[in-house]
Amino acid sequence: MQYRGETTITGARAATTYGEHVSSDIARELAETGTVIVAGGSYGIEAAAHRSALAEGKPSIAIIANGIDRRYPTGHADLFADIASTGAVISELPPDSVPTRARFIARSRLLAALSDTTIVVEAGARSMALRTAAEAETLGRGIGAVPGPVTNSASSGAHQLIRTGTAQLVTSGRDVRLLQADRAAPLPTRSVFRASPDQAPRRMF
Repeated sequence: MQYRGETTITGARAATTYGEHVSSDIARELAETGTVIVAGGSYGIEAAAHRSALAEGKPSIAIIANGIDRRYPTGHADLFADIASTGAVISELPPDSVPTRARFIARSRLLAALSDTTIVVEAGARSMALRTAAEAETLGRGIGAVPGPVTNSASSGAHQLIRTGTAQLVTSGRDVRLLQADRAAPLPTRSVFRASPDQAPRRMF
């Protein structure tokens, strides 16, 4: 199954080894089919997704919450350079802008808008990734979430998305492609009821 487009992968910065492993696997499987991986360049889940796509020799897109002339987090300066060499590093802010909580919140809508599907790999109850999922829902985009251990609070936000029906449970790149295929499939045709002349509504004065 080949899919070409963009998929946003987001999640916890303080990710577990499990979360980073799943993020890497999903990003790799999607990149192999020509999907461009979109993420925010943060530590944890997003960095794992970026690196996995780049390791496959595929482009990735990073949406940042500061000026394009800054690198945040600073420890990802090399990662941003690698992303820019084959993909893009994007900001809606003017140069020299510093990252703030409000700007991270605003960035969520760009992460959701640039892809037709958002995947939350690992997220706590107050994770910014849940804001991205909410923006994706508002835009009518597809949403997937990866289940994690019920004993780990790092997955509580992802579980909430699945429990409420906001997100579809996904465990692999194949699941994501199936989610995208289901959304792309045409709706079944339905017969249209047409009223006969004697059933037509009458004008009341």
